Amino acid sequence: MMIKMLSVAALGVLATAAHDPLPTLELGAKLPAAGQKMMDVSGKEVSLQEIAGGNGLLVVFTCNTCPFVIGRGAENVGWEGRMPELAAIAKRFSIGVAQINSNETKRGEGDGFEDMKTRYAEKNLGGHYLLDKGHVVADAFGARTTPHVFLFNKNMELVYKGAIDDNHADPAQVKEPWLKNAMVNLNNGQPIDPATTRNIGCSVKRAEHKH
Repeated sequence: MMIKMLSVAALGVLATAAHDPLPTLELGAKLPAAGQKMMDVSGKEVSLQEIAGGNGLLVVFTCNTCPFVIGRGAENVGWEGRMPELAAIAKRFSIGVAQINSNETKRGEGDGFEDMKTRYAEKNLGGHYLLDKGHVVADAFGARTTPHVFLFNKNMELVYKGAIDDNHADPAQVKEPWLKNAMVNLNNGQPIDPATTRNIGCSVKRAEHKH
């Protein structure tokens, strides 16, 4: 529920306001920064266009440190806990998965490359986990939060953006699995509704926004 999701605001990490210099990617827009190489936790540099599957591409801006992603306490598991299932669904539907860490100012505070490799393995995240050096790709997308979701169809056109679902803290309480539904509808050739939801999470820690 939205009330539960907003309760983490007391931590001072909630960020939904737009940063003026950032673009806003509209539905139907083509995949930004498609050829930009990023280091994957596998140790290989890859681009989003190389990760894309035959039926589309899922891009999730994420990190290792945000309570909305990793949870807070034993009962709050965070959205990260849904990624293994979502990555498996995407794979079944031939949708590539790119999870991107753009937290430039927190590389020495849990969001470094070695931290990413460890977390990817420990949490069985699936898909790719990429280091966005200098938040170049996040800037091209206009990614504001961790997490921030962007789903593209086989023509690399944006068909869904926003949140993973309506309850970051407790998967058992999810009423609206927006991203899951979007991938199912994309695979079945059906309209995605809603195609836009409100992204909620911690701010992407850009070098010019040191907070």
